[in-house]
Amino acid sequence: MLQQQAQPEKLQPFSVLGLPLHLTADYLGWLVNRAQQRQGCHVVTLNAEMTMQAEQDPALANLIRQAELSIPDGAGIVLYLRLYGKRVQRRPGIELAEALLQEFGQSPSLGTVFFYGGKPDVVEQAAESLRQQIPGLAIAGIQHGYLTLDQQSAFEQTLKDLQPSLILVGLGVPRQEFWIADHRPLCPKAIWIGVGGSFDVWSGVKTRAPEWLRNNHLEWLYRLYQEPWRWRRMLALPKFAGRSVLYRLGRG
Repeated sequence: MLQQQAQPEKLQPFSVLGLPLHLTADYLGWLVNRAQQRQGCHVVTLNAEMTMQAEQDPALANLIRQAELSIPDGAGIVLYLRLYGKRVQRRPGIELAEALLQEFGQSPSLGTVFFYGGKPDVVEQAAESLRQQIPGLAIAGIQHGYLTLDQQSAFEQTLKDLQPSLILVGLGVPRQEFWIADHRPLCPKAIWIGVGGSFDVWSGVKTRAPEWLRNNHLEWLYRLYQEPWRWRRMLALPKFAGRSVLYRLGRG
């Protein structure tokens, strides 16, 4: 359990192809402080694919720039930082979310959590699995991501009534980022994190890459093995590498 601090430190962003990336040795501690102080925030898990999407989508780029916290989720981002002499460890969003859930389980005063997104059976299994792993976790609610317009309206009212302190949204990139930006006013004091396919992993439907692959920045290869249909999206990786080199040379 982390100790409470007076105020979260003000993080200075580092530019990754014009997008902010916040560098700190303790992302978890920073978020716990935000939760203790009831200071809401949007956490963006920046990777090469999202960065390339933002180059083609000004609205997504603007959204990322407005987020209070942008973390180095992808291997490409870490390698980019090394071009500038920054020895930064990759901080996958799923791992940061898990660590934050552990903190919420150990400190009931931090508040409740809400899971939104994924298939109905998947998000329910994910929540049950996390309940078993983190006995003290207070889950305010669960909602799958397949809602009609009428159901969406009712769900938004539920969120507004419950006011959870941590909301994990698994709708995929960039849909989850836009959804969070649009709905933050419902729970202004909450921490909002887009967790992509994390519900699939927590439910046991999918597995993460072995640790040796993750440690060698090859988790993307394992994901491609699991989901070969992603190959077109994976083309963002070499594009990002090329843009990174040109940007470093001042030609981007």
